[in-house]
Amino acid sequence: MFLSSLLNALLAAEAETKLINVEQVLDKLLNWSIEAGKDILAALIIFIVGRFVIKQLNRLFRKILERRKLEVSVQTFLESLVSLLLNLVLAFAVISKLGVETTSLAALLASAGVAVGMALSGNLSNFAGGLIILVFKPFKVGDYIDGPDDESGTVKEIQIFHTVLTTLDNRLIYVPNGLLSSNAITNYSRQETRRAEWVFGVEYGEDFDKVKAVLQRILDNDPRILKDPAPLIALGALSASSVDIKVRAWAKTSDYWDVYFDMNKTVYETFNKEGIGFPFPQLTVHQAKD
Repeated sequence: MFLSSLLNALLAAEAETKLINVEQVLDKLLNWSIEAGKDILAALIIFIVGRFVIKQLNRLFRKILERRKLEVSVQTFLESLVSLLLNLVLAFAVISKLGVETTSLAALLASAGVAVGMALSGNLSNFAGGLIILVFKPFKVGDYIDGPDDESGTVKEIQIFHTVLTTLDNRLIYVPNGLLSSNAITNYSRQETRRAEWVFGVEYGEDFDKVKAVLQRILDNDPRILKDPAPLIALGALSASSVDIKVRAWAKTSDYWDVYFDMNKTVYETFNKEGIGFPFPQLTVHQAKD
């Protein structure tokens, strides 16, 4: 009887001990959840407030740059750079609030610097290319350029790693700055004037002096065509089915495309009125006599 009572007492004590352990574990888990919840909530608040502050700082920085009347290309580059740095500071603040040691994280990043540098070598070259573009200014925002790989468009932004081009059909092209800084670039907007060139084919047998006089009259009647340098009208080539008249004239860069297309239209209408024939491919067949 005594042994039975002792055994029951031991079992009861063990059950009570297990119950106490479970309660302690649950209590620790609850306390940890509360503390973690506080940290997560604080980190979330820091993120939301930080994003708002970054937005306001970016807006203030943009106004400062506008007051200093810097070039748009320099403004967009500096704005993107400052935005990146501010977001990095915010990321470290959030990570630190979550309990991650930023010093350990910085040491880890430093130890992995070689690998990260190799992985980001392209972006680093693009960053350096952006600096080269800003310093040497081969183009600026608003210029129309031909880039590598036949990428053409108007420069909309010069960012940290890319230059944004707007094409004539309103597409956006993001060209790496490294390519733009290390390859040949054609800038159509840098010079104030630009030469337009046409080749007009007329039929064999047409009077060249007459054709030249008609073309000269068309050029003289267009005020957008510059008188200096003087336009050039010359017999360019005797092709298989046409006599090719080459015309060269200068205009302001802003008027180039309007002048180019209007000239084609005017020449077509005027040649028809003047009876100047346009050629078309012909094949002469000689029949052998029996």
